[in-house]
Amino acid sequence: MSAPDRIAEARRIVLKIGSALLVDDRAGQIRREWLDALADDVAECRNAGQEVVIVSSGAIASGKRLLGLAGGELRLEEKQAAAAAGQVRLAHAYQEALARHDITAAQVLVTLSDTEERRRHLNARATLLTLLELGAVPVINENDTVATEEIRFGDNDRLGARVAQMVSADTLVLFSDIDGLYTANPKTDDAAKHLPEIREITPEIAGMAGAAINADSRGGMITKIEAAKIAFGAGCRMAIGDGRILHPLKALRRGARCTWFLPPAEPRTARKRWIASAILSGGAVTVDDGAAKALRGGRSLLPAGVIAIEGRFRRGDAIMVRDKAGHELARGLSAYSAEDAALIKGRKSAEIEAILGYRGRDELIHRDDLVLTEGRG
Repeated sequence: MSAPDRIAEARRIVLKIGSALLVDDRAGQIRREWLDALADDVAECRNAGQEVVIVSSGAIASGKRLLGLAGGELRLEEKQAAAAAGQVRLAHAYQEALARHDITAAQVLVTLSDTEERRRHLNARATLLTLLELGAVPVINENDTVATEEIRFGDNDRLGARVAQMVSADTLVLFSDIDGLYTANPKTDDAAKHLPEIREITPEIAGMAGAAINADSRGGMITKIEAAKIAFGAGCRMAIGDGRILHPLKALRRGARCTWFLPPAEPRTARKRWIASAILSGGAVTVDDGAAKALRGGRSLLPAGVIAIEGRFRRGDAIMVRDKAGHELARGLSAYSAEDAALIKGRKSAEIEAILGYRGRDELIHRDDLVLTEGRG
């Protein structure tokens, strides 16, 4: 696949926007012309049937000037205050830019814990996937107003990779003030060579990273390499591209120079491998013949097909799925605890709300969270 085709053939794209691109460093104002051009690119992707998620920096850079905090290193509480003020401006700017194309922007604020703690991860994933199903473009930033230094990403490169992992994106694009990875810092070394493709993150590759140059950019090439490692684990290809030009995504589609990090596995494959190797909670469900046939055909597991619940497990735990003969059929992440699963087993999905008192998922295990393992046990 050629480099331009990697954008054109992507199904779900996560775009990470650096603070230095979005906010004018001197005036502290959002670059509206640049943002409108990015929104045009997003609309073009949407018209091509692609889903887009945006991970955006810029709240602190924009908000600190609103509060008169420009200049010098900010204390944590000052950064959080700046983020609170700047996030309002940032969300409004994205809303206006995307509304020009009748696209709804949806603000989502997350912390490191939201991507690492399993149940919160599942909640965030469900919200993001629902927004995409409804045709919205999620605009995500770290929740700097509540996160402490101990639970912060500290940069949106790794957040972008975590989000790509969370939504099973096939493509992650980190837009920055450089067009990719070089053998050395091209701003200080004329002999630095651009690397168009990376298929393995070796210690040598990691050693080529440098520090951030712009004061408002919390990331640098180091964090981009760390993001690439996360993306590799998720089976998501990643590009580092120059975002300083107008229509940066269109430029990549047309072959603009960048660095592509190309993992050996596709997103779904990587996710399925993770589920298949996940530590089981000790819980299990037994399904009838109809449900077993449906699972073999790539369908989700509905409560109606479950005839028995075993063990203790919580929502989001990895559990085993057995057929009536007791043989392992599949493994998956349960959308319900063992207690709730026992109440809805054998019942239709439409009855779940009346039985449990809340509207949960229609599936006990969604097909995206299930992998066939028939023959293991």
